[in-house]
Amino acid sequence: MTATLAFQLNDQPVTVNVDPERTLLWVLRTDLALTGTKYSCGIAQCGACTVLVNDEAVRSCAVAVKSVAGKRVTTIEGLAREGRLHPLQEAFVAHDALQCGFCTPGMILTAYSFLRQHPAPTREDIVKGMDQNLCRCGAHPRIVDAIAAAAAAMKGARA
Repeated sequence: MTATLAFQLNDQPVTVNVDPERTLLWVLRTDLALTGTKYSCGIAQCGACTVLVNDEAVRSCAVAVKSVAGKRVTTIEGLAREGRLHPLQEAFVAHDALQCGFCTPGMILTAYSFLRQHPAPTREDIVKGMDQNLCRCGAHPRIVDAIAAAAAAMKGARA
């Protein structure tokens, strides 16, 4: 059975006719062709599928698309504004906080949500806040450095 669901996606209105129980991850990747959101573990344990729902980090592999009806969803493709990378994206580039890049979208979106709650984090806060996002390449120290730099660049402004 399908349903028509409407939500904001990367600041644009979207209407999809899908099974409302289908995961947000697969609607984004398959129906809406936004492949920055990655499938990895499929059980909300790694963070590769993280998107923002009303600016809060959500594991899209474990969320039914019906739960975002009427809400704002932001993927990595929608974080940049007016052709400018978000400070987190700039910091990830500047600190080479990626290797293969597979986990990077989820890391950045988790960090975005984290920095909204902790605008002036300590290094320990960042490590704890990002603990549930996994990187197999071992770029964690550079990821922490990038998040710290982004927090400083944003000077406590809302992410």
